[in-house]
Parts: sequence; structure tokens; C-alpha cells
Amino acid sequence: MAEESLREQSARQARQARGRGHGPGSRMAAGERAKDFGGTVRKLLRYMGPYRVGLVAAVALAMAGVLFSVVGPKVLGSATTEVILGAQAAAAGTGFIDFGRIGRILVGLLSIYLASAAASGAQSWIMTGVTQKVVFRMRGEIARKISRVPLSYFDGGAMSKGDVLSRMTNDVDTLSQSLNQGLVQLVTSVTQVVGVAAMMLSISVPLAGVTFVTLPVSALVLGVLIKRSQRYFRQQQEQLGAVNGRVEEDFSGQVVIQAFNRGERAVESFDRENDLLYESAWKSQFLSGLMQPLMSLVGNMGYVGVVVVGAGLAVSGAIQPGDIQAFIQYVKNFTQPITQLATVSNVLQQMAACAERVFEFLEAPEEEETAALDPATGEPAEAVGRAAGAVDFDHVSFGYLPGQQIIHGFSEHVRPGRTVAIVGPTGAGKTTLMKLLLRFYDVDEGSLSVDGHDMRDVARADLRQNFAMVLQDAWLFKGTIRENIRFGRLDATDEEVEAAARYAHCEHFIETLPGGYDFELDEGATNVSQGQRQLLTIARAVLADRPILILDEATSNVDTRTEWRIQRAMDKLMAGRTSFVIAHRLSTIRNADEILVLRDGDVVEKGTHEELLAKGGFYAQLYRSQFEEAA
Repeated sequence: MAEESLREQSARQARQARGRGHGPGSRMAAGERAKDFGGTVRKLLRYMGPYRVGLVAAVALAMAGVLFSVVGPKVLGSATTEVILGAQAAAAGTGFIDFGRIGRILVGLLSIYLASAAASGAQSWIMTGVTQKVVFRMRGEIARKISRVPLSYFDGGAMSKGDVLSRMTNDVDTLSQSLNQGLVQLVTSVTQVVGVAAMMLSISVPLAGVTFVTLPVSALVLGVLIKRSQRYFRQQQEQLGAVNGRVEEDFSGQVVIQAFNRGERAVESFDRENDLLYESAWKSQFLSGLMQPLMSLVGNMGYVGVVVVGAGLAVSGAIQPGDIQAFIQYVKNFTQPITQLATVSNVLQQMAACAERVFEFLEAPEEEETAALDPATGEPAEAVGRAAGAVDFDHVSFGYLPGQQIIHGFSEHVRPGRTVAIVGPTGAGKTTLMKLLLRFYDVDEGSLSVDGHDMRDVARADLRQNFAMVLQDAWLFKGTIRENIRFGRLDATDEEVEAAARYAHCEHFIETLPGGYDFELDEGATNVSQGQRQLLTIARAVLADRPILILDEATSNVDTRTEWRIQRAMDKLMAGRTSFVIAHRLSTIRNADEILVLRDGDVVEKGTHEELLAKGGFYAQLYRSQFEEAA
């Protein structure tokens, strides 16, 4: 990415991808927090509006499942009391153990636990469906949004493409897990705390008071541990990203590292990063690991208190033995959700942070359509259709930033079918002109027209269907060669795809590949050469059959023999089409109808190759310097 180094990008993405699974007592670390937690949560709930019925049903079932399970210990305690009192009566000869009554109690208990399990299972099924529908919709909206935001959104540094990818994958995935687990966990924990507290009070107020005394101690322990561990978890995430970035960078540059004998230096750099990761990871995991034993200690203190006070109450006859058993179970059920509530806050913060990042992109400004609409049809009133190929630059000025113009009053009339080459040093504005042609940006001053239609008065889709591009970095996707060529025109037949390949001189190497046109390109198309990739993109442009071509440094990354083959294919492709050719190798543009020489955003020279050489100006200097460098 132009905006960040590989290491910085890897570090950031690793922080997001690995934020889950390192937090104290949960699957998430205490990392990035939402800037507006409340506002983001409200926005997320509104976004989930279409699924509110399922959401409410899931929450209700979660509460029901917890309430059923909360009743269980008291029912089991009544069975225990029945056994003990019956045994005492049998021993005294005044009664017997009523196994029928005990059986009915246990059947009722089994029914309660089955109902709890059924409610929890139904809740999980419904909530999983709701969250997956939400993230399915969210990913789809992000994918559609990518094609609607202006290119300046990425070029201007508002957001890198890697960041958008991170939001579409890591953030949405984290949001899915957080929503599914965090929301239900919050509801069930609160319900369990309230329900268990009510049941304990119904059994014995003194015993409940003993248990409640442990709450401040638990809160203090949790607060101290979470506060101290959060800092180290953040450091751990950052260092984990730095280590991964270092590994990726060193792997990709292994040839250079070995060639310069810098292997030891690379290892030393890795060791420094790894040592920092070890230190932060040790501290964070140690503090996180202390949480469970310390909470167990506090809980056991509560048990001791309950047993001591309960024994006294049992001796005085103020409480039944089964109630003490039930109460001990409730003590455990009371401390557990309190611990969960402490960790759920991190889950919800992570959920809000991810949702905020996703909504930030979804709410980004989109490409503004300036074309006037026909009131009768609602479609743009002015349309280019299939252009003849006339292009007019009329005193065009443009800059990416206000007050910093790159193109200054550029004017040029290009007749249909002409080939115009644009040359000049790096930063002269060559690629910027091509971006203006495709209306990735609108001109600041002047006008740019195709067949007499000002681009600002035409829908972008209508305009761009007249352009085909062959770029320096040949973009191919994972799929067959046939699918990659057909990308130029999706309704093309197999015969048309193969004809375009022959036209672009691709057939000779395609036939040597296993499967031919059905040969599967891997990710990045690394299983074919750079020249072969370039020829396939030319075949794609041939198949598209657009009247205007943009060729941007299409031969700069290949050897002379491959360049000659690509040049032959491009010459055939340009025949009869309006073509704009950006080239550093001036030998490739000798046959251009006109060459524009750009320097600092201004056309300093124009003419044919022979005319410009005869002038002995800037173009002639560039041309001679290339042959001197070659010599």
C-alpha cells in the first residue's frame, strides 16, 4: 500500500485479527474501544431492526433457560430435605422415607432441566441465525460500497484498501462473534445474578447477607487485575503484529538479505521484537491467569461463611438441611455470572469498536453523480452510448489537494482513432490525466468531453463502458484463463474468448499449459510469467471491444523479446481505436500519431516522434538519455 509499509499494515491487521483470544477471562483482548459506545450500540440495534423478532425471541429464551436452571437447586434441595427428614422419622419409628414423593420431585427437576436445555438450544439456534444474517448483509453492503466510493477515498489516505479488507473480514467476523456471545452472555449473566439473589433471599436472609459480603471483594480483585492486565494485552497485540510484520518482510526479502549477508542482522532484529513480545505476553497471561484462582479463593471464603452460618441456623432449626445444599449451589451460580459480567464488558467494547469501524465505511461519501436526470424516466438526460472516440481537454486544471494543482490549463483535441502517447518524468501528471479520463476524479477547472459530451453531464457507468485499460501491473484473479479473459465481456462465448486470445498472441502459450483455457491461475497469477499475464489482459481488452484504450506502462516489466510480442498485440488492439499510451520506453511510441511531453503538469512539447527529435528539446534529451543508459 502507498499509505503504509508492509510492517505497519501487518501489525495493524494482526492486532485486529488477534484481538480475539487473548483477553482476560474471555476470547477477546481489551484493545480498541469505540469512540462513541452508546451511539454505536444504538446504531447497531437500528441496523438489526429487520431481525428484531428473532432478537427478542432469543433474549426471551435465554432468560427462560437461565430461570429454569435457577429453580433447579431449590427443587433438588427439597428432595434432599425429604430424604433426611424421612430417614430421621424412620430411625425414630415415627414415619418412613416417602420415595414416591421424592420420585415426583426428581421427575419435576428433570423436566425443569430439560426445559432449560431446550430454551438454551432454541436461543442459540435463533441468535446464530440473526447474527449470520446481520453479517451477511453487512459484508454485502461493504462489497457494494467499495464500488461506489470515489477513488480519492483511497488515494487521499482516508482509508487504505488493506483497511477496508480488514473491516470486511476481521471486524465483521469479530462483530459476529461478539454479538452472538456478548449480548446473550450479558442477558444470561444479569438474569442469573438477579434470579439467584432472589432464590437465596427466599431461602435465608442471613446466608444471603454472608454471600453478598463477598461481592465488593470480587469486584476489587477483578478491577485490579483487569486494569493491570489491559495495558499488557495491548502491548502483546502490538508486538504480535510487529513480529508478524517482521517475519513477512524478512521472508519476502530473503533473496536480498542473503545476497548482502545480512542474515544475522535480520535475526537480531527479530530477536528484539520477539523479546518484547515475550515480556508483554508473559505479564498479560500471568495476570490473566491469576484471575481464576483469586476468584476461586474469594468464592471459597463465601462457601466457608455459608457453611459456618448455615450450620448454626440448622442446629437452631431455622433452616432445613436441603436448603443449605441448595444455597451452596447458589453461591457458585452467583459468583460465576459476576465474573462473566466483568469480561462481557470487554466483549461489548470490542463489538462496538468493530461496528463503529464498519459503519464509518458504510457511511463514507459516495461518488457524486452530477448528470442531470430526465424527469420522465429518471435516467441521465445525456448519454454517450458507444462513442466514436473523440476526446477534448479544454483548459483542464486539476489537483488532488486544494491549492496544489498537478495539471495546469491542459488543452488537447484527440480525433477518433488517433494514438496519443504521453511521456514525461515521474510526477509529471501522466497517470493523473488517465484518471481524469475515466472520471475517477472531476476536473477543477475547464472541461473534459467525449464525443462532445461533458463528462460531468454523463453517468459514470455510461462513460466507462467506452474505455478499456491495460496497466503496468496486470491484474488477474484466481480462476481459469478463460474466466479472466471473459472478464472483459461477461456474455462472450467460448469461441469469442479464444478468438480474442489468438488476436492478442496468447494462444501459443495457453496451449502449452495443462488444461489450456481451463488452466487455473493461482492467487496473484504467479503460475504464469509477467509477459503472459500482460498478454492475457490485452486479450481481455480485445474481447471488451471498447472504442477508447488506455495503455499505462504496459511493457515496462518485461524483457525485450516479450516486449516485442506485447507491442505487436497492442498495435493490433489500437487499430481503429482512440488510444492513450503512457510509456517510459520511448522506443515503443515511435508510431504514435502525436506525442505529448508533460513536465510539471504542463505540455512543454507536442508532435510526432520525428518532429520532436528534430526540435532537439526536452523529448530529444529524454530519448538520447535512454539510449545512453542502454549503451
